[in-house]
Amino acid sequence: MSKKYDYLIVGAGLYGAIFASEMTKAGKNCLVIDKRDHIGGNVYTENVEGINVHKYGAHIFHTSNKKVWDYMNSFAEFNRYTNSPIAKYKDELYNLPFNMNTFHELWGVTTPDEAKEEIDRQKKEASLPEGKEAANMAEAAVGLVGKDIFEKLVKGYTAKQWGRPAEELPPFIIKRLPVRFTYDNNYFNDSYQGIPIGGYTAIIEKMLEGCEVRLSSDFFKEREKYEQEAARIVFTGMIDEYYGYCYGPLEYRSLRFEDKIIDTDNYQGNAVVNYTEYEIPYTRIIEHKHFEFGTQDKTVITYEYPAPWKKGDEPYYPMNDDKNNALFAKYKALADKEDNVIFGGRLGEYKYYDMHQVVAAALDAAQQELEG
Repeated sequence: MSKKYDYLIVGAGLYGAIFASEMTKAGKNCLVIDKRDHIGGNVYTENVEGINVHKYGAHIFHTSNKKVWDYMNSFAEFNRYTNSPIAKYKDELYNLPFNMNTFHELWGVTTPDEAKEEIDRQKKEASLPEGKEAANMAEAAVGLVGKDIFEKLVKGYTAKQWGRPAEELPPFIIKRLPVRFTYDNNYFNDSYQGIPIGGYTAIIEKMLEGCEVRLSSDFFKEREKYEQEAARIVFTGMIDEYYGYCYGPLEYRSLRFEDKIIDTDNYQGNAVVNYTEYEIPYTRIIEHKHFEFGTQDKTVITYEYPAPWKKGDEPYYPMNDDKNNALFAKYKALADKEDNVIFGGRLGEYKYYDMHQVVAAALDAAQQELEG
């Protein structure tokens, strides 16, 4: 029996919108649904006081993949924003990522050799086992940047963000943080970086042109109906939920956001300020106007609070430790047997993707589908 749609795409975020766009361009008929009342997923931006507010946390686009960069720029012009966050520990301010400005502020060193010497001294003082791979994130962090930086800028922030101490987290997490021995505050090492002028929502709108979009539509509430409407499904939600948590739930972390409009033209002087003390409940304050060099009379700030996740909460990123990766492998084995379902994105693939990785994965999946 013929189906009404070639593809049902569950999730109107970046992955789903890109896949839908590529299929629509190829002449396919796509239905895109999302349980939220807006498109864009977590990259959704909303205009408040003339400022594009990143409603689900800061999203700075960066990549070294020219194909990905050119693809995104086909939907919007990107500005020259460079991510240079500040870390605040008590009354002390430090540059991120960890670089010579950070080391100078901490130790008064002025050359790379002096900084490396101090880090080596602290590593020896911590008695880390020589030649042995770090057992957890705490050991990895001290081995990378020394005890001072770990204690002030990593330990408390990590415990807040992940809901468990660094000693209980896998060592690979620290590898997401660049360390450089130059006076360079650019957080990312990528060739291309910026913010879309006009916000991300406008990009998603363009991607979804020609598709039927239904918002406030929960796949699981009308699953049988949706499955009957489309020949193939692209699922960007939680893979464990798709299978009814048959092996048990995977672990995620959630977030809570508190927005404030403030009657000043400049609240903190930077788009992102991280608060690394454990005692301060939020991990960072985002001042959105600085992403697009705004000159508005008012400003909008967002407090970002990490939160534990339970069924029914919004999942933001997966807990990719050994236990959860082993559980995901069971769900992946089920997914590999599916003939008509494609799983994609952070939740569908249970990967801590950045935006550029989502774009590349969605384009690859669309290409394989069209070639297959």
